[in-house]
Amino acid sequence: MKKVLSVFNYLVFLLLGMLFLWLAFRNLNGKEIKEQIMHADYLWIILGMGAGILAHIVRAARWNILINSMGHKTRLSTTFYAVMTGYLANTAVPRLGEVTRCGVLSKKQNIPFTELLGTVIAERIFDMVIMLLIIIAVIMFQLGLVGEFVDKFVFTPLFSNFENNLIPALVALTILLSLLLALLFFWKRYRKRLRKYAFYRKLSQFAKGMVEGMKTIKRTKNKGLFMLYTVIIWGMYTLMIYLPFFSFETTSHLDFGDAFTVMSIGSLGIVAPVPGGIGTYHFIVKAVLFELYGVDQASAASFATITHAAQTLMIIIVGGLSFLMLFLQKNKVENESS
Repeated sequence: MKKVLSVFNYLVFLLLGMLFLWLAFRNLNGKEIKEQIMHADYLWIILGMGAGILAHIVRAARWNILINSMGHKTRLSTTFYAVMTGYLANTAVPRLGEVTRCGVLSKKQNIPFTELLGTVIAERIFDMVIMLLIIIAVIMFQLGLVGEFVDKFVFTPLFSNFENNLIPALVALTILLSLLLALLFFWKRYRKRLRKYAFYRKLSQFAKGMVEGMKTIKRTKNKGLFMLYTVIIWGMYTLMIYLPFFSFETTSHLDFGDAFTVMSIGSLGIVAPVPGGIGTYHFIVKAVLFELYGVDQASAASFATITHAAQTLMIIIVGGLSFLMLFLQKNKVENESS
């Protein structure tokens, strides 16, 4: 039953991505888009892919800081392979990558899986906060340019839907809170009895490992280096947009600040729970380029298509090679011990 639900959820989000992809490309000339993609300057696309690889290397180095703060030692190369294997898994099933990279690194370095997962959750929460702060900053400093766009594509649909579904939303929230209170009451009343069961002890151990991992950002001694790596990561993400600007004549006039705006708002399409951000990324990036910077819709759609395809191809190639390297290293260890 669980597998059926997983497949159902995957298909729902895949169809959602396809819907956004259709919305992004409807009423556009397919031949014109194909022509633009064929005549793009791919040197800048390759450089953008290089910036993406550097971002993932630095992300692996930043993750090592959290892992090391728990007393575990990991090599940058192994951590990088785990990160890229996780991204490879994410291209197929959203959010599977976080579990995958923790699983492969746990087996490779003999680190408790729960602690690694806790560090990833802490890292994700931190990145989500940084992303929201970046988007708020972009809106605040470019209020005249971005404010109307955000109101048109985010706030107006959000609040109109909220008003239309206020009663169902309140009912769902009430049910959720009631369930949480019931679980809390049940746990406080019967926790002594529950400790007798192996399942509860394993669940409790899992939760403790998660909490320990999530505390790593707070207790790490290298907070300055952690923040520096974070700045570099987001800088590389911006370069992944800025460098491909020069691949098309219609976007070559845009500067680094414009790329930062496109990256920050476009990141919402990547974090959306659809496989590989397909559809949502295309829809948002095309809308930003067209609505904010006056890039014609065909060129905006071509840019979104080629940048998404390039980064996806990079993840498939580097992620596949990383998985192979982990497999070969594992075989080497087994051979040496035999």
